[in-house]
Amino acid sequence: MKPSEFFKETEQQQIVQAIKDAEKNTSGEIRIHIESDCPGDVLDRAAFMFAKLDMHKTELRNGVLFYLSVNDRKFAILGDAGINAVTPDNFWDEIKETILEKFKKGEFANGLETGIKMAGEALKKHFPFEKNDINELSDEISFGKK
Repeated sequence: MKPSEFFKETEQQQIVQAIKDAEKNTSGEIRIHIESDCPGDVLDRAAFMFAKLDMHKTELRNGVLFYLSVNDRKFAILGDAGINAVTPDNFWDEIKETILEKFKKGEFANGLETGIKMAGEALKKHFPFEKNDINELSDEISFGKK
């Protein structure tokens, strides 16, 4: 299955809208990247995609990547240095577990939507939205080629 076909159009819109809504409350930047297969370790691949998507170039280093590999069922959440500097080591664990519970039920779009909302709320505490904030990264879902 091509990554762009994993979610129906309505589900893609649901996910993008969740990103837009979450980013209304925080200067943090949230992205979703979906691939068919994850070569190697999921965190290494997520870090590679994080860099490839220029997520490390936000002013406050407060980007978050939700990485999903659909065929081999790998998933990771990766935050940038600015987030990791002000949050505990297990910051993403609760969000990841909540998402995985929905994934186990086949609720992939709802799982991502819930996780995005949770991330937005968590980021708001450390990176509240300021009136001069700009959207530094695309809210659209990024898809791998296969």
